[in-house]
Amino acid sequence: MLKPGVHHQSHTSKTLFLYLHKGPFVHGINGGTASSLSIFWSKSSFQKKIRTGFVGSNIKAVASRPSPAATEKLISVKAVVTVKPTVRGFLSNLGIERGLDDIKDLLGKTLLLELVSTQLHPKTGLEKDTIQAYAHKAGKGDEGVKYETSFEVPIDFGEVGAVLVENEHHREMFLEDIVINGFPHGPVNVTCRSWVHSKFDNPSKRVFFANKSYLPSQTPSGLRRLREEDLENLRGNGEGERKSFERIYDYDVYNDLGDPDKSLKLQRPVLGGKEHPYPRRCRTGRPHCDSDSRSEKRSNRFYVPRDECFSEIKQLTFSAKTVYSVLRVLVPSLGTVMADRDIGFPYFTAIDSLFTEGLNLPSEETQEGFLRAVMPRLVKTISDTGGDVLRFETPETMNRTRNLLGKLFLEWPLKSKLDPEIYGPPESTITTEMIEEEIGGLMSVDKKLFMLDYHDILLPFVEKVRRLEGTTLYGSRTLFFLTKDGTLRPLAIELTRPPMDGKQQWKQVFRPSWHSTCIWLWRLAKAHVLAHDSGYHQLVSHWLRTHCVTEPYVIATNRQLSMMHPIYRLLHPHFRYTIEINALAREALINADGTIETAFTPAKYSMELCSVAYDLQWRFDHQALPADLVNRGMAVEDPTAPHGLKLTIKDYPFANDGLILWDTIKLWVTDYVKHYYPNPSLVESDQELQAWWTEIRTVGHADKKDEPWWPVLKTPEDLIGIVTTIVWVTSGHHAAVNFGQYTYGGYFPNRPTIARTKMPTEDPTEEEWKKFMKKPELALLKCFPSQLQATRIMAVLDILSNHSPDEEYLGEKMEPSWAEDPAIKMAFEQFNGRLKELERIIDERNGNNDFKNRVGAGIVPYELLKPFSPPGVTGKGVPYSISI
Repeated sequence: MLKPGVHHQSHTSKTLFLYLHKGPFVHGINGGTASSLSIFWSKSSFQKKIRTGFVGSNIKAVASRPSPAATEKLISVKAVVTVKPTVRGFLSNLGIERGLDDIKDLLGKTLLLELVSTQLHPKTGLEKDTIQAYAHKAGKGDEGVKYETSFEVPIDFGEVGAVLVENEHHREMFLEDIVINGFPHGPVNVTCRSWVHSKFDNPSKRVFFANKSYLPSQTPSGLRRLREEDLENLRGNGEGERKSFERIYDYDVYNDLGDPDKSLKLQRPVLGGKEHPYPRRCRTGRPHCDSDSRSEKRSNRFYVPRDECFSEIKQLTFSAKTVYSVLRVLVPSLGTVMADRDIGFPYFTAIDSLFTEGLNLPSEETQEGFLRAVMPRLVKTISDTGGDVLRFETPETMNRTRNLLGKLFLEWPLKSKLDPEIYGPPESTITTEMIEEEIGGLMSVDKKLFMLDYHDILLPFVEKVRRLEGTTLYGSRTLFFLTKDGTLRPLAIELTRPPMDGKQQWKQVFRPSWHSTCIWLWRLAKAHVLAHDSGYHQLVSHWLRTHCVTEPYVIATNRQLSMMHPIYRLLHPHFRYTIEINALAREALINADGTIETAFTPAKYSMELCSVAYDLQWRFDHQALPADLVNRGMAVEDPTAPHGLKLTIKDYPFANDGLILWDTIKLWVTDYVKHYYPNPSLVESDQELQAWWTEIRTVGHADKKDEPWWPVLKTPEDLIGIVTTIVWVTSGHHAAVNFGQYTYGGYFPNRPTIARTKMPTEDPTEEEWKKFMKKPELALLKCFPSQLQATRIMAVLDILSNHSPDEEYLGEKMEPSWAEDPAIKMAFEQFNGRLKELERIIDERNGNNDFKNRVGAGIVPYELLKPFSPPGVTGKGVPYSISI
């Protein structure tokens, strides 16, 4: 006979649920509010009864299988789910849905879990029924909120290979992991690290596989259907506009950089296709523009698959919020301060004042304290006035040429490959006599001359760029001589303008000189070349060769490799946040009239230039560091030399540190791949792996699908080469081109991003020449970026060079799935040890006076490839992924 208290509680809980499903409360009809619950429910008394177990006993487990016979042996296991609480989720759900979710928590019905067996039923050959149970909130731990439940599992159920999860809340939840304890063979660990949508948004359950990895052919029979269906769900059907909670990965061209519906001046060509070859981006499915049917409408929300979004700590401390603040709040504030967006710096001390005095920011109430809160490094409060100023940290500047794309050139004389009928005579005006004069004929120039070559790639854009206001352009070549001490000495700069406006081709060579006029011309020529280098660095070395080409890898990996595939689990850390940061770039950096277009030399043709570079220069096989160095003539293959390469410049910090990092990555990838593919035939027979590589080549990089240089994928060695290249691009290469940007470009006269005026010697009027001769420094200041352009770029470079507090550095932390296998765990520990040794080697090299390119007065130690770093702008640290 039931006790009165128990009977009463059962009745109350039923009454509560009946009432909650009536219209007045749920839908707010007739003014129904949460206070209506007081008629039926006293929260304090209800919580007290739940703690005694009365209600909990009614919802302990709900199994889809028939109740086991009394003689069937059961194992009692306990599942603990860790859910990360989110500030945003809490603040955005303070209304009725939040109240309903709290009730779900109180009733222990937050998450419905289903255990999936790896085995089929021995008699029927069908999948075994899942075992279900609701998890209830059990308290908070260091890692998040804990939800718990118990299962009674038949002894013949087999190993748990997956857990299905249904989120009963009205809002999404971030699941960190699920641990099931009580099995004889030890706990089952399920790493989630994923947002689980509300069942009210999508009734489909989420599947999370246990941490053990399987090749497709080795998948346990009980998991094969789930493995295939999960991939199908991730691919979507290619239709409709994507919703924010979805996790669908698909491809599209870059057709959302322009905004023609806002203004036809903001119309931009589609990148991707025969006319403008380009990698593909993640599809969003937004409708097309009214004024241009090929372009996609821009909106306030750029969809990315939910699990690709920044973590909350990254959002609150950096990334989207901070960059958005720079672009959407700070830049308009600067525009208020600087009424004339084209005004330059009147004198060099005005540039220095950016680091000493700063710029006063307007104190509108709508942004009071906001910029200071999200950008404390840049925005500071002056105590005597109480106002905010934008004051930049003084960067550690380096007064020497630094680039990754200089080439040893072997062809002499220099000659353009462009059509002379369009661009004029192809022969360079840099002569042998000029070189001999500069080096004094004291030593052979064989393998001693290097060139920074932006001649042929920029020359086709010169006329178009010169049609724009406030900028100009040349094709350029810069020659360097490798001295005895291993440093590069600049010899000559050639600037070229093609035939245009009825004028013949113009070209001139500028050289270092002791003569005052020639010194100023040399400085101006350097400003032009550095602007070319800055634009190319940002658009090609940085954006194209890391961010842009990687997005198809991320999409294909999620579409074709199951989450239980070992290669998926190897690559997954290297793709963290990349699609999100790329979407942010499309929103405010590389878009029409965005930061790149308004402050870099190619201006509105920046992304077209990027497309040309992709078409003419990018090859997957050349993205491997050794191949890149050999292709540029910076190294030759030598089996007897360290790393199998002999460097053309022995003291080349990027190459010296990078090759150690490359070999370290390759050893780790080799150990990992050979563990899962001991038999070479397993690579060729791996259907998911082959589909992955095919899709990268033929869909993600569709405009280059027929190129003969794509590596084949038949053996473990092929796979090691492909994966090592992807890992290097997302970690080492990106770190080298990104995290030193403020250090090297923060003082913009060292690396201006745009040259706004032509050389004084290019068809000057008599008045123009007189002005130059009278005050040459004014000519240089007018050539430099405007005050608005410079401060905008400096702020963005500071943000982009910053490590967020939740940065994950290469080899620092072991992925849970790697720790499950002793062989992989040991290989990772060796990987970590080699990275720590690289740190020691870099420190040693930076203290060695024999390395003139790393040590010397005014030279910043080269630390860009030091693996680990604290948060902030440090000029070092190699994250796993392209996360900024």
